[in-house]
Amino acid sequence: MPRPEVLERIKAAEAEAEEIVTEAEADRDERISEARARADEIRAEAEEEAEAEAERRLEEAEAEIDAEATEIREEGEAAREALVAQAEEREEEAVEYAITQFEEAVHAQT
Repeated sequence: MPRPEVLERIKAAEAEAEEIVTEAEADRDERISEARARADEIRAEAEEEAEAEAERRLEEAEAEIDAEATEIREEGEAAREALVAQAEEREEEAVEYAITQFEEAVHAQT
């Protein structure tokens, strides 16, 4: 093969190799860009999911707190009603005791 043909073939191969490298670099850059965009999408989705989960947990905790507060109020009301009933039951006894004490004090003075 004559020398000029060899040089032409080498130049053509170098040009082809350079074109392949350029295309590969462009492809790499495009893939990196797509990967970054996808990573941003995934990150945004994860943030949305995390916020939704946090909101759900907060609502769940608030519901539990409300239920517990209602239960405590109901228990307190029941205890109050029991104390009132007990006091009403002992009211006559207390009046009798007070009258007895008063009468004893009056008799002690006379």
